[in-house]
Amino acid sequence: MKAVVYRAARRVEIEGRAVLAPGAGEVRIAVAYTGICGTDLHIFHGDMDARVGPAAVLGHEMSGRIDAIGPGVSGWSVGQPVTVMPTLSCGHCPACLRGNAHICHAMRFLGIDAPGAMQSYWNVPADLVLALPEHLPLEHAALVEPVSVAVHDVRRADVSAGDHVVVVGGGPIGTLIAIVAQRHRAHVVLLEPDPFRRSVAAELGIEAFDPTAIDVVAAVEERTAGAGADIAFEVSGSPGGVETAVDVLATRGRLVMVAIHPRPRPVNLHRVFWRELELFGARLYERPDVTTAIELLATGAVPAERLISRIEPVAAVDAAFAALESGGRVMKVLIDWQEPAR
Repeated sequence: MKAVVYRAARRVEIEGRAVLAPGAGEVRIAVAYTGICGTDLHIFHGDMDARVGPAAVLGHEMSGRIDAIGPGVSGWSVGQPVTVMPTLSCGHCPACLRGNAHICHAMRFLGIDAPGAMQSYWNVPADLVLALPEHLPLEHAALVEPVSVAVHDVRRADVSAGDHVVVVGGGPIGTLIAIVAQRHRAHVVLLEPDPFRRSVAAELGIEAFDPTAIDVVAAVEERTAGAGADIAFEVSGSPGGVETAVDVLATRGRLVMVAIHPRPRPVNLHRVFWRELELFGARLYERPDVTTAIELLATGAVPAERLISRIEPVAAVDAAFAALESGGRVMKVLIDWQEPAR
């Protein structure tokens, strides 16, 4: 079989490996599609070498079908379409004991801390596998993981009907947050400087503005009778994005930090104090978020086909990374594993 292996900064290789039988408690998945996300790009750039060792198999956004079932596993059948929740929690740390296993102190994340989905056949613990509806196209199902992130973020923020929501950053996650928030009947404004991403948002019925071309605070206040936004999601990962997200919030507004910031950012704590703002971190997802994401994709509530910009064969993995890295007319890039691989 084939696997995409990280070797060093900006260097991944396609490596031939043996197909292994699933162990006790595992299933083997014939991978159909894997997505490349921002975390994969961070790894590709060499920014996570302290965590990701050489010869690591990347990837955690995926879809596929059960190919083999290991000893002690029941309830699954060969050929069944599935996806994977790629989080291995320890079960006994303070977070796990408090019911927050998704932010386990000793979390092992598949595709980062353990072999991931960028391989033809992937052996994973059966309790991390979720069934997919047969009618859901597998290329669409490869978006279950990022949609799960958006579902969790919106749930964490307690978005309700009538809320005024500002999403700072219109990449795949920001756009998905906007879609899910609108499903909750919130009034959503997305801020994104890139014209292509704004055009995608507009096609999806999301109101999007270039934050470099308008007075964002004035625009939000105009829409809210001077009050400001109830909730702001910071998804840009930029210092300016943090500043904007704080500035647009109403009294007792909620700031939800979604982006992974590589270094500490200045925050206007006086405004946090003055308006009694609330700050929430939103990391990963829980199993109910994943089941909701599957439902949203299966019903077409999240129009996956409009978010998938390119699908490349495994042999073109370098082109797939380059396309996402370019920042051009690209939202989501998938790798297609459906070829004879044994």
